Amino acid sequence: MMDDLRELYQEVILDHGKNPRNFRHPADANREARGDNPMCGDKLSVYMTLSDDGIIQDCAFEGRGCAISTASASMMTEVLRGKTEAEAQALFETFHDLCTKDDHLHTDHGPVDEEAMEKLMVLSGVRQFPMRVKCATLAWHTMNAAIKGDQKASSE
Repeated sequence: MMDDLRELYQEVILDHGKNPRNFRHPADANREARGDNPMCGDKLSVYMTLSDDGIIQDCAFEGRGCAISTASASMMTEVLRGKTEAEAQALFETFHDLCTKDDHLHTDHGPVDEEAMEKLMVLSGVRQFPMRVKCATLAWHTMNAAIKGDQKASSE
């Protein structure tokens, strides 16, 4: 059972890595940030279009990176559309815990879209490979910087 699940997770990561969703620069983006992971060579930019009431109307990215980095960015852009800034922040913190903490199920960052987190579970395996955590979280740190109005993000 666990081998089947691990294989499914790998297939999802490879699919998003080879065929990233929302890989573009939207002309109407009003928030953006650049992220860089010098350890792996991943570099990406996240572009967001936020409405006046703080709803993420569009989320996209461009750049180059490993399969995990690209898959994470692709999946992130899919789950963030339609979320508020606060919901995006809660997803960021919960996703970061998913990738870095064994007891991630016991953390509370406010209400989180459970369906979105279920989709993102495929990236939870990076916890076992500390060097890959930065790959999986780079897009998320960059999105967080974009929401805050920062131009650059760190994957720390």
